[in-house]
Amino acid sequence: MCDEFSDEQETGAELGDKLGLSRRDFTALGASVALAGCAGSAGGGQGSDLAERMVSITTADGVCDAFFVHPAKGSHPGVVMWPDIAGLREAKKVMARSLAARGYAVLAVNQYYRSSPSPVLESFAQWRTPEGRERIAPMREELTSEAVTRDAGAYVAFLDTQDAVDKQRKIASNGYCMGGPFTVRTAAAVPGRVGAAASFHGAGLVTGAPDSPDALLAGTEAAYLFAIARNDDEREPDHKTILREKAASAGRPAEIEVYDADHGWCVPDSPAWDAEEADRAFKRMLALFEGL
Repeated sequence: MCDEFSDEQETGAELGDKLGLSRRDFTALGASVALAGCAGSAGGGQGSDLAERMVSITTADGVCDAFFVHPAKGSHPGVVMWPDIAGLREAKKVMARSLAARGYAVLAVNQYYRSSPSPVLESFAQWRTPEGRERIAPMREELTSEAVTRDAGAYVAFLDTQDAVDKQRKIASNGYCMGGPFTVRTAAAVPGRVGAAASFHGAGLVTGAPDSPDALLAGTEAAYLFAIARNDDEREPDHKTILREKAASAGRPAEIEVYDADHGWCVPDSPAWDAEEADRAFKRMLALFEGL
């Protein structure tokens, strides 16, 4: 869906100003204005309240670099965070810190590790360029359902080796855009361990294929949040109904809602970022994760 909505969300010079942020400027923005919702303030992410580091995770296909952030003291529920199409970058680290500050050990992964270490792109703005799309295209091809499922198992296993992760509580997953369906695959990869999955403006949740995410719900033990963008719903109005029917048939608790915002609204360097709806979605995720 990122491809389909890129052009219609273009706003010219104003958008360039919004998205043309350096890492330093973006971090300062997150700290100074306490970004709401999915990109909310990290509550001192650069200070002593949170501990963070880049980590390397061995998978069946190589070594994934990931950003691991958690409260500096104690053990907490683990979360596998799947970025959108632009990959692991400063915007995603801000988002991971925000969730970690609420009491979670968050692993934000580089889904493109087979091709390149992160950041593959510095911002969502770069994805919107011909060069950015050309760079990402072959990397996307490697993210088959089988590859994502293998990766998910490795990420959950990594979290279970960390002192900062409470092994007595379930692990969660959250994902954005292309990462939305990966949350379901995470729940299917380790069903006894993953207890919650939150998809925000997820693309490809209902594909009709035998291994479509909606078809996997019955093999999971998770509760779900499917937060759908209004323009995604306009194009595929039957998908929310299918998700509801599949979740009900599988006996899986699922909150499925169309938000009053467009595809990408939860991500602060997206042209569709909507602070109010992002905040509402973030709070619904926190409510879901309380059950871990």
